[in-house]
Amino acid sequence: MKRIFTVSVLVLFCSLFINAVFAQDVVVKGKVTDATTGEALIGVSVSLKGTTTGVQTDVNGAFSLKAPGNGTLVFTYIGYVASSLPINNQTVFDVKLKPEAKELAQVVVIGYGTQKKRDVTGAVASISGDVVTKQPVQTPTQALQGKVSGVQVLSSGQPNAQPVVRIRGTGSVLAGANPLYVVDGVLTDDIRNINNSDIVSVDVLKDASAAIYGVRAANGVIIITTKKGKAGAPVVSYDANVGFREAASTVKLANRQQYVDYLSVASPTKIANDDKAPLTIPGTTDWAAAVSRKAFETNHNLSVSGGNEKALYFISANYIDEDGIIKTNNFQRFTIRANNQVNVSDKLKFTNQISLSRNTERPVDIGGIYGNVYRAAPIIPAIVDGKYGNTSAWSNVGNPLLQLDKTNDFTLNNRIQGNVALDYNPIKSLTFHSAFNLDARFNNQKNYDYQFASDASTFTVGGGNQRRDNSSLFVQNDNSYQYQWDNTITYDKTFDNKHHLTLLGGIVSEKGRSNFLNGTRIDVPANPDQWFLDVGNPDVNAVDHNGGDLFTRLSYVGRVNYAYNSKYLLSASIRRDGSSRFSQKWGTFYTVGGGWVVSEEDFMKDGIFSNLKLRASYGELGNDNIGSSLFVITGTPYLPYYFGNTLVAGTVIQDIKDTNLKWETTKQLDIGFDCGFLNNRLTGEVDYYNKKVNNALTNIGLPGILGDPDNIYTTNAASYSNKGLEVSARWTDRINSHISYNIGANIAYNKNQVNKLNGGTFISAGGANGQTITRTDNGQPIGSYYVLKAIGVFQNQAEVDAAPPYTFTSEANHVGGLRYADVNNDGKIDANDRIFAGSYQPKYFGGFNFGITYNEFDFSADFYGNWGNKIYNAKKNSRSTENDNIEASYANSRFTTANPSTTDPATITSGTPPSTYFIESGAFLRLNNVTLGYTVPSAIVKRLGMQKIRMYLTSQNLFTAKRYSGQSPELFSTDILTQGIDATNYPVTRTFAFGVNVQF
Repeated sequence: MKRIFTVSVLVLFCSLFINAVFAQDVVVKGKVTDATTGEALIGVSVSLKGTTTGVQTDVNGAFSLKAPGNGTLVFTYIGYVASSLPINNQTVFDVKLKPEAKELAQVVVIGYGTQKKRDVTGAVASISGDVVTKQPVQTPTQALQGKVSGVQVLSSGQPNAQPVVRIRGTGSVLAGANPLYVVDGVLTDDIRNINNSDIVSVDVLKDASAAIYGVRAANGVIIITTKKGKAGAPVVSYDANVGFREAASTVKLANRQQYVDYLSVASPTKIANDDKAPLTIPGTTDWAAAVSRKAFETNHNLSVSGGNEKALYFISANYIDEDGIIKTNNFQRFTIRANNQVNVSDKLKFTNQISLSRNTERPVDIGGIYGNVYRAAPIIPAIVDGKYGNTSAWSNVGNPLLQLDKTNDFTLNNRIQGNVALDYNPIKSLTFHSAFNLDARFNNQKNYDYQFASDASTFTVGGGNQRRDNSSLFVQNDNSYQYQWDNTITYDKTFDNKHHLTLLGGIVSEKGRSNFLNGTRIDVPANPDQWFLDVGNPDVNAVDHNGGDLFTRLSYVGRVNYAYNSKYLLSASIRRDGSSRFSQKWGTFYTVGGGWVVSEEDFMKDGIFSNLKLRASYGELGNDNIGSSLFVITGTPYLPYYFGNTLVAGTVIQDIKDTNLKWETTKQLDIGFDCGFLNNRLTGEVDYYNKKVNNALTNIGLPGILGDPDNIYTTNAASYSNKGLEVSARWTDRINSHISYNIGANIAYNKNQVNKLNGGTFISAGGANGQTITRTDNGQPIGSYYVLKAIGVFQNQAEVDAAPPYTFTSEANHVGGLRYADVNNDGKIDANDRIFAGSYQPKYFGGFNFGITYNEFDFSADFYGNWGNKIYNAKKNSRSTENDNIEASYANSRFTTANPSTTDPATITSGTPPSTYFIESGAFLRLNNVTLGYTVPSAIVKRLGMQKIRMYLTSQNLFTAKRYSGQSPELFSTDILTQGIDATNYPVTRTFAFGVNVQF
């Protein structure tokens, strides 16, 4: 590092010395205007090429500086094409800058290479790093919400939770529906170690162009490129923000009086019991507030970059500290990155990129905590004088605050990610590239449960069943690595200024290995310094485990891109993949695409289009994201078996497996066009796609007589499809030299459907009170709700007597109870009367944004939303005992004699079956981010010895317009079949933060 810095300083010094000796300085003056409007441009950077000398234009667009007569002036301005003018001893310049057509010049990453946006034949979207860093979010995918058409992002309010990303719908059930991430060439499934401030761009491969990644690319590819050094003096940047988070919305639970009124109907015997009459218990508690807090967060990033023609460097360090809004929840991460490039010679280049991250987290069991928050009686105090209210003594659930305080879960994660690469150019048009990529993780987990009694030493009132007789410690160590060796040859050449040809060929090998070891002990001391397994005693109910995984892949890749006269485009790629995760190891994946830049035709030169490109692509991709031994038949050892009269330990094959498993294949057609109007101030894209998944893995039920303990058989017997339309548009303009603005919007329509499933056998999931909620079946979206049809509330006994009886629940027809439709008209209400009632998958989703800059001020706002999806409000039916609490809205609207509601029943019990009563609209529109910034004028900044100072205020999730009665319609879940069921989700958070960007 010191050597690179020293060399940089020496090179700069020598350059300045030579210029001073051989060139005579002159005073150069001039004015910079917009080439289209003629208006003066304020704040244009005017610099002397090869130096740090420079000024900015004033309010009249004028500039003046001293420079050598043989030097070159460089003019740069955001939104305009940079211009370089040799001085040639001139003293007066009249400079006209042209607005930049960014859509035409933009370079996107397409996998194992880059391509100009105008030459791309596939559906590829690109987001700049500036958009990512604008939002106070931990992962870059969270910043994609509402920015890219066809990409749905579901995030959690819990720190360190990886967002769920769906590109053009859900394409698998058992093999995973998450996209592949590629970070500077490293293939991974987790990008929570990436520092957002290090990102240059995020490119999304949405269509079959992702086939260059073959068996990994069925669900799309997100490519992240991080910053590199630039030649010149060292540049030091410091970015920081600090703020707090709170629940964006909360569910109001019944207060003391509402709860008592409800018990008089739901549990009249409890009210009549003088020993435990609610009115004799003095407490009143909002349990959601009792376990929550305003959470502090801070983010600091420091980087230095620079170099010369021989070596470039970029080094950064980042620290994040986030408290969760649930008490005791915390996350901290420290990341350092070094991206270096050394030009060994004119033909040989060496690069290395390495990221080291270390994070600690204290997670919480949100399911257990919120499962009790929703049900705990509000008449019990949370804590008094250090002692907890005894909710379990009220024949109710445990005290959720006690759950938090008496559990200490801790994880420590260390990760190394990066690569080393050599690029050799024997001739200008030919590049040999070899890169070794590594992603290694070393994790440690400790979960400690404190001992506590159910007597007065813990609770305000003794008794109940919430106690822990022994302390318990669980420890697990996980180690894993995955390496990838890429070797490619690229030939890139233009012939006769008309034919541009790029050829790529290569071989890629991968290997991944993981192992874990865990154990549990009881009676471990409460001192954290003694949290080791050998300090405690064996737990007869726990078993130590050791396991792991191993997989390999070998791939051959090829691609050709051809452009004729920048008008006619052709691309094709092929990848031959071999994977150890299937018995049928080899498969071939491909894509072909074509494009026509119509606006380059002579007959379009004077038309309304600045740019018009038609494109289409078709290809096949794969998915091998399954367990490595799913097709391997194994024996279960140490099972008792009588050999004659002797009992011995034997080994038995219990699992029935398909030994001919193969990967899922996705065939996708994409037809679209890109357009630009008014010198590309208005740009847009439209895409139609048809994506079909064949040979999808699914579980087939087996008769118990066959002996399989799970009674399932996993095989390639399903087919899914996603069809949709994506539309996006953006307007960018400058009103005058003071004001510029931009407006963007996108919307996507997607229809998900199960085409073939086990020859007609459905998959049920989402248990509630022993009854499933979703059914994945032919002709329906994945994870559709399959429930009874609620048609109102019984108003009187005559309606009860006339209604069909229930036959599958302990709940009988009664006045104030829910009525259900006898769909099949067989005179009874049973499971055969269930109907499909929507899905959590939205039919429409998208966003819009706008931004404006006025002199030194900038303001931006981003909106995100979806429509056409449903949510199953399972928490509304989470009552397991007669004393569980209810929601305040239901307490006010339920059926009573004085308020004979026709929609809400008098009571909801554990026997209330799943029905349309619990299904609500999931449509919402959220102000995802709003930011107000101020950039300190350059004259003041330079007097302070700096290059840039910007300050800003920002808010994430400021408000959400929704119809759903729950806390958030955005449900975070990794379970594909039950994602729309709202039972115990971590609250979505609202963030307020203040930040600074400083550059030296």
